Amino acid sequence: MTSRRVGLGLGAALLMLVSACDSNKITKANDNPNSPTDAPSQALFTNAARNAVGRWQDGVGGTRYGFLSQHLAEAQYPDDDAYSRLRASSTSALFNNSYSNELQDLELIVRRGTAANQPGLSAPAQILKLWEFGVLTDVFGDVPYSQAFKADSLVLSPKYDPQLEIYTDLFAKLTAASSALGGATNQLLGADPIYGGSPAQWRKFANSLRARHALRLINVNPSLANTQLTAALSDAGGLITTNADNAKLAWPGDGIYDSPWANNFKTRDDHRISTRLLTYMRDYSDPRIAAYAQPAEVVLPEIAGRTLNYCPGGTGTTPCYVGIANALTQAQASPLLSNTSRPGVAFYPGATSYGTFGTPTGAKFPSYMLTAAELEFIRAEAAERGIGGLTPGQAAGFYNAGVTRSMEMWGVSAANIATYLANPAVSYTAAATTVDRQKLIAIQKWLALYIDPIQAWSEFRRTCQPAILKPGPSAVVAEIPRRLYYSTNETAVNSQSVAEAVARQGADNFLTHIYWDKSPTAAPTYQTGCGVR
Repeated sequence: MTSRRVGLGLGAALLMLVSACDSNKITKANDNPNSPTDAPSQALFTNAARNAVGRWQDGVGGTRYGFLSQHLAEAQYPDDDAYSRLRASSTSALFNNSYSNELQDLELIVRRGTAANQPGLSAPAQILKLWEFGVLTDVFGDVPYSQAFKADSLVLSPKYDPQLEIYTDLFAKLTAASSALGGATNQLLGADPIYGGSPAQWRKFANSLRARHALRLINVNPSLANTQLTAALSDAGGLITTNADNAKLAWPGDGIYDSPWANNFKTRDDHRISTRLLTYMRDYSDPRIAAYAQPAEVVLPEIAGRTLNYCPGGTGTTPCYVGIANALTQAQASPLLSNTSRPGVAFYPGATSYGTFGTPTGAKFPSYMLTAAELEFIRAEAAERGIGGLTPGQAAGFYNAGVTRSMEMWGVSAANIATYLANPAVSYTAAATTVDRQKLIAIQKWLALYIDPIQAWSEFRRTCQPAILKPGPSAVVAEIPRRLYYSTNETAVNSQSVAEAVARQGADNFLTHIYWDKSPTAAPTYQTGCGVR
């Protein structure tokens, strides 16, 4: 369901097409003769949500940026894990299609809802649009923002806004959207696959998203981070603090709109649990392992530097989970395909081209955009730092709540949660220093972000935790990438704007640090050689 599609690439040629003449019509330059231009806002919203969430919460299909978080590794063709398919020629579609598909639809909905004084329509569209812009700028750095969708004002080569300016506007618009929803009525209903149009739930999402981005600035702009974090955490609209509040899209699982992971796993059997993830699962005796991974079909002795075994009941018992190191060479990885652990059965659609794993309900598995666990870890770090209106004495409670919300999300019992939190390696009160406690928060947050790879990767860039993450032997660069390349379309048709962004931000490559990542050593949890092989 969509109102139009543009057959061109992105860049100036695309962005000039995505502005609306008024609240109801897209500029004539963007009309698609094969698709109507007056689709109802509700239909546009459904389509935009599915496109946006499917694109950025995937990470295992198409462009497999999921290996950046190193929760998963490849056991057959490690080119994705080695970042060789994260070049601009492969990732341009991530950039291009965000603008040409869902962002233009969301912009139109915002304009329609604003013109009709319907905040129950415009505010959710605005929040979803800002969620995606937050992802875009965290992945690429400076991106077209203030001049995007301005073709009718004859802005044909949109500038790339500095990330700080994008963040500043993002904070302002999220604040306004939260306020507008305070008196809004539900105008999306079943057309909203995330919250069913609930103004109260969208308001919590807006405030929690604002808190996420505020904390991301802490190493480079602590004053702004504190100001925005304080305001977000105290907003009258509340926060995502229970799993019932989680921002997630539950896929229909109808064979057309399936969970991205399940859709990928129908035909591709290459993803395995990384030794990085399994190290913490093993060392912490983490009960989530049964949800995160499947036992290995055949368990062989560990191969130093290549595999890691974890048998919760002891060596030689079942189940036994086996992780594989990231970015091994193909000669090293391929023989390990049948001896390492796949992701959990919940992510599989049942019948696949290589066997039966899970059940058909795997096609319905939700994509999580922001969870209560993440929000609690944000509050835990803020409290430990004494910012955001919180105090260090509150940190343990938020930390325990973050672990608990994550465990509950994966079906772990209350008794097993209590046992886990009492583990000296996990216990907040057992940590000796504030740095040790912040490391615990960062690692537990990374564990909880298992199926949200871009956020897990972003948190690693910000905190340098877990410190064991680094590229494998076949990786094309010796450091975990700090950003992705700009679109090849943009460098071709909007070259001046791209050049200005590169001159300001740094070379267009994996190792350039975006704005909030310019001072990684400012993180108290930073360790020398962070992310470097």
